[in-house]
Formats: sequence, structure tokens, C-alpha cells
Amino acid sequence: MTQKTYLTTEALSERIHYDSRTIRERMKDSVLLEGVHYIRPFGGRKILYIWEAIERDMAASGSTLAIPMVGGGVCHG
Repeated sequence: MTQKTYLTTEALSERIHYDSRTIRERMKDSVLLEGVHYIRPFGGRKILYIWEAIERDMAASGSTLAIPMVGGGVCHG
């Protein structure tokens, strides 16, 4: 089983150097997808981001045009 690192919006903001408001309002549900890049533990309102999935997709999109897919893969346009 792969261990995952869960981050709050503020902790993710510090790691990727984006404002936490930008992450919540512009990236969540467009670039960062529920079930792939973040979860809502116990069905609540709190959001925890999965660092390994975000790091993987950031690296993949840096070299070519890459669109994250719902199933966790990447579409290279």
C-alpha cells in the first residue's frame, strides 16, 4: 500500500507557491479533481489534498501539454 501525504489548502499553498484562495477558487475542480487530487474525509466540508498525485501531475504537465483525467491519468494534447 502506497502511503499518501495529505495537505490542507494552506500547506499546499506553501509547497506550490500559489495563494490558498487561488487554489480554492480557480484550481479546485478544474485542475485539481476530487478523488484524484483531493478528498473530503468522512463526507465533510474539509478538503485534504493528496500531495503525491499533485506532484505527479505537475511534473507531467511541465514537459508537454497534459490534461489531468478523472481516472487519474493524463491526456497529452
